[in-house]
Amino acid sequence: MSNASKKRVLILCTGNSCRSQMAEGIAKFLFSNQYEVFSAGTHPSHVNPYAIKVMKEIGIDISHNLSKSLNIFTDQLFDYVMTVCGNADQRCPVFPGPSKRLHWAFEDPVHAAGSEDEILVEFRKVRDTIKRKFEQDWLKTLV
Repeated sequence: MSNASKKRVLILCTGNSCRSQMAEGIAKFLFSNQYEVFSAGTHPSHVNPYAIKVMKEIGIDISHNLSKSLNIFTDQLFDYVMTVCGNADQRCPVFPGPSKRLHWAFEDPVHAAGSEDEILVEFRKVRDTIKRKFEQDWLKTLV
């Protein structure tokens, strides 16, 4: 399938470090034959090392991803613009064209505290929630 016939999806959160990065990786893994998937943040920072680690555990490599500002995408057309945190949902600009807005709120694992193992448990929980949401609800959401 050529890129011209693929639907374009932009996934937004605040820092573009955890949730949107994991969602981008999972969506690309599950639906890359149908969708071009991008992620960005309202205040981009860096891709969180714990997000990279837990994604690698399920065979998805996001270690080369960069945290990007949504400003680089504001003049592009998207079929779907998805926010994965409340802050991005409230600050998301209106994109040109007939893009459908979606909001899937996920807990922010960046605030997890404790040992590395305890922090990884929280990142895995969010990763698995995102993956399950895409597997169960993505195609239903688009109808």
